[in-house]
Amino acid sequence: MSEVQQAGPGDSAARSMVDALVRTRRTGLAATAALGGLALVAALATKALRGAPAAQSGDPKASDPKSTDTKAPAPPGATPFDHIAVAEDEARIMLRAMVAATLADGLVDAGERKRLDDALSAASIEADGRRWLEAELADPADVDAIAERATNPEQAARIYAAARLAIDPDTLQERKFLQDLAEALDLPVEATERLEAELAA
Repeated sequence: MSEVQQAGPGDSAARSMVDALVRTRRTGLAATAALGGLALVAALATKALRGAPAAQSGDPKASDPKSTDTKAPAPPGATPFDHIAVAEDEARIMLRAMVAATLADGLVDAGERKRLDDALSAASIEADGRRWLEAELADPADVDAIAERATNPEQAARIYAAARLAIDPDTLQERKFLQDLAEALDLPVEATERLEAELAA
């Protein structure tokens, strides 16, 4: 596998693609959460790191009795995770992690290919973005190349959450990929277990 490439879809295309891919994979808690794809990634990553129990509101302070946050309520349609800005560069790493996870078992089946194509259409990705994705599918990044781009635990958790949401890890290869990615990102086992519990809720 190659190192993470610098080039990729631009002008928010990666964020749009991650969002579209996550929206197509909603199961368990993800199926009922009133969050966009990127906000869902941020929510799961935050809860995994903090150890907060599942909350349908998606509010990381909802179960914290010591919280003194008295800011005004968010406007209609906003989520408590909208303030977590995911830069385009980070979204590209998320996307590469999602592609690599999809290819962990060595192939992209018809259902996975359709989901990728549907996400491209939903995100209105143009020709350059499609060419980038085809190149990434042909030569996906390895876990070390992905992990070295994470600059803090929160970003590492978001990258892992995006990869986990990309697949149903029902093969040994997929589970091994997620384990290797978590180790490369220095994520505690407890964090990945909390994320799994959230998805199973």
